[in-house]
Amino acid sequence: MTTSPVAGPAGTSPSGRPRVVIVGSGFGGLFAAKALKRAPVDVTVIGKTSHHLFQPLLYQVATGILSEGEVAPATREILRHQQNARVVLGEVTGVDLAARTVTSTILGRTTVHPYDELIVAAGAGQSYFGNDRFAVFAPGMKSIDDALELRGRIFGAFELAELATDPAERDRLLTFVVVGAGPTGVEMAGQIAELAHRTLRRDFRSIDPTQARIILLDAAPQVLPPFGEKLGERARRHLNEIGVEVQLGAMVTDLDADGLAVKDRDGQVRRIQAATKVWAAGVQASPLGRLLAEQSGAEIDRAGRINVLPDLTLPGHPEVHVVGDMMALDKLPGVAQVAIQGGRYAADQITRRIAGREARGPFHYRDKGNMATISRFSAVADIKNLKFEGFFAWVLWLVVHLMYIVGFKSRVTAVLHWMVSFLGRGRAERVATQQQVYGRLALEELGPGFAVGKTGGRKDPQAPPTDMTERRSA
Repeated sequence: MTTSPVAGPAGTSPSGRPRVVIVGSGFGGLFAAKALKRAPVDVTVIGKTSHHLFQPLLYQVATGILSEGEVAPATREILRHQQNARVVLGEVTGVDLAARTVTSTILGRTTVHPYDELIVAAGAGQSYFGNDRFAVFAPGMKSIDDALELRGRIFGAFELAELATDPAERDRLLTFVVVGAGPTGVEMAGQIAELAHRTLRRDFRSIDPTQARIILLDAAPQVLPPFGEKLGERARRHLNEIGVEVQLGAMVTDLDADGLAVKDRDGQVRRIQAATKVWAAGVQASPLGRLLAEQSGAEIDRAGRINVLPDLTLPGHPEVHVVGDMMALDKLPGVAQVAIQGGRYAADQITRRIAGREARGPFHYRDKGNMATISRFSAVADIKNLKFEGFFAWVLWLVVHLMYIVGFKSRVTAVLHWMVSFLGRGRAERVATQQQVYGRLALEELGPGFAVGKTGGRKDPQAPPTDMTERRSA
């Protein structure tokens, strides 16, 4: 393992300017970096991936509407004109608040980054509420890898159903279950229904895709809880109209390759046979939250989020700013706008302190509302107590999401692909490979003993090949 410090002790830099290290290239980290463009600082953005992910549109990658490049432009490309910013690929494994250093690793190489100001925006991952084994058979919706795996599973299920001769097996393959009736789950279930009823209805000879069963499950008593009871009920009715079975008060108690066990409100447990399961329920903040809490004395909540002061800093550490899904403050939701506004606020606080100006007051979130699509030409929106549904809400959704897609090229291609999907019946991205479906499972089977070299290949190239793809689920 190689360790390489990027500069001297904290407080010094080659340019003599303060160093700002940003952990994470999501909404919070990226918007913080861009807000520091004209500040007299040196910015280092450390990203676990080389791209900035527009997570609200991941479900469209999973269902073949958009390509991964349209929702995940390269971070380095986004910041290429910002001369005071550099992008570093690596997973942050350690933060030393006393020494003011951040440690990241990538392919066996460890790098130590000293900082004068630190912005932690590492985001959150999928939570299975203590049942992590569910992840093997029900991928979440938190990364490009998740979306591509789900694309392969969804389209692959129809392909395998075309080959099936056993009616029970065919029914299992044509049953799709989405767990979680929040915005992600509703949008995912709606798009699977669109696939089955519009896009694929004429593409097969032995099966009728319109007979596919799409189930949306949630233990909560309503769909889209953040939108209120009225919009939630309208969303539920529209989902039923497009062929989605909405089952509320239903808790998943077990899950395997062939299906899942569900416990209803009355305590009865039933079995649903389904090859394709999508997990869209629950989030867990980055483990960096616990690491920071141990060193600063701050508390963390059940979701792993760290309690921050009103100015988004840690107790006793005014130089450490926590934004986005990692922070717990005033019960703010884990949505993109909270991260964007928090990142900009932290950047402004840093700029003020360096200039010797008075700090701003406490962070105040400006709620810009919630939106979710249900199907083609239909959405719900709750904006400053104004509630919209149907086509007008869908147009609002299109405009808002186009505004936040980074890059002119991505906006243009997104519009073209939306035209193909929404005005016609096609999907621009229907390619699915075995590697997409089984790559994650194969790596998990290899376990912690799997080591990689600095070029990305195995350290032991002579190891005998093993087939890790013998799975029953599509």
